[in-house]
Amino acid sequence: MSELTHIDAAGNARMVEVGDKEITRRSATAEGRIFLSPDALGKVRDRSAKKGDVLTVAQIAGIQAAKRTGELIPLCHPLPIDGVDLLLEAREDHIHIVATVRCTGRTGVEMEAMTAVSVAALTVYDMLKAVDRGMYIDGIRLVEKSGGRSGTWRAS
Repeated sequence: MSELTHIDAAGNARMVEVGDKEITRRSATAEGRIFLSPDALGKVRDRSAKKGDVLTVAQIAGIQAAKRTGELIPLCHPLPIDGVDLLLEAREDHIHIVATVRCTGRTGVEMEAMTAVSVAALTVYDMLKAVDRGMYIDGIRLVEKSGGRSGTWRAS
């Protein structure tokens, strides 16, 4: 098992030192899904949800969340995000969410991508909870990352 980088020798939490790491172009893509009832999905598709355009609001919320990840997750470094692409697609029984985050820096943007997907899914839930209390979020995961010493990694 690899060493836990956020724990010091005494078992205390610590923020990883990245000052000596090389500055490189970094990218991470994450995905997730939120499953909805046919009625709720219909309101997404025809943009008739009482709180507004669900996909647009969730997209903006996810982008905003990626930019604030360092404030939300205690040991994450605040990063200068270069770009965020967040796509939400209504499918047969769910909304598929994909976020790609890019930066030029000393540490990766995996947490930013997963935070974007998570908050986008939570926003969909919030906007449709009056219609469908049975919604559930599933499958949030890192799909790909690149940059730094490790090169490119893709989920299998």
